[in-house]
Amino acid sequence: MKEDKLGNLSMELSVEILQLVKELRTRHENVISNQIGRSATSICANIAESKYAHGRADFIAKLEISLKETNETSKWLEMLWKSDCIDEERYKELDRKCSTIRFLLVKSITTSKNNLVKNRGAQK
Repeated sequence: MKEDKLGNLSMELSVEILQLVKELRTRHENVISNQIGRSATSICANIAESKYAHGRADFIAKLEISLKETNETSKWLEMLWKSDCIDEERYKELDRKCSTIRFLLVKSITTSKNNLVKNRGAQK
């Protein structure tokens, strides 16, 4: 079976963010913890949904949602770090995972869009 680097990495990030959310809630940091919990888990969920998309356009749309959620998660991480809710090391580790996911998503989206254009051209 083919390794699912994007799916595995997004699951890993989601689990780590959920652990962070638990810690934040014990300190009554509920506003950002709710937001980052939603955005991080949405990355993983949309990547999983893309595997059963109703066609290439739906596949691309799911990955684009994941990309937006990855950017949002990175911004919440930066806010948490700048407000001293997490230390710099944890911020950098989690943000590095977001960056890797973002890179893989952009690569997948670009490839899929290029293939979509090629397929449309071949049908004419």
